[in-house]
Amino acid sequence: MGVEPRLGSKIFYKIGEVSQLAELPTYVLRFWESQFSFLKPKKSRGNQRLYVQRDIETVLEIKRMLYDEGHTLEGVKRYWIRRGRAASRPLAPKEMAKKLRGDLQAIVKILESHAR
Repeated sequence: MGVEPRLGSKIFYKIGEVSQLAELPTYVLRFWESQFSFLKPKKSRGNQRLYVQRDIETVLEIKRMLYDEGHTLEGVKRYWIRRGRAASRPLAPKEMAKKLRGDLQAIVKILESHAR
């Protein structure tokens, strides 16, 4: 008889704990990760999903929208895009480097045009 995890009592939660908290099967959580780009829990060295409180709140909100309010997956995606959350996911290091390089090149061009 393990103690059921309470939201806010830890920093990281494994997928089984999130499954219990949200009362959803783990396969639903994995499916949602594939459908919603903003739902990407970190992974441990052992490749276990590590959810933080914000991820759990997102899962609970998605569940409410789908199950209680009757939205479709596409409707939930559109809502999150409008809300700006989909765009707020952190970039991968290579994506970040590419973006920064482009930004720096643009800055150099602006500085060169003003130096003339």
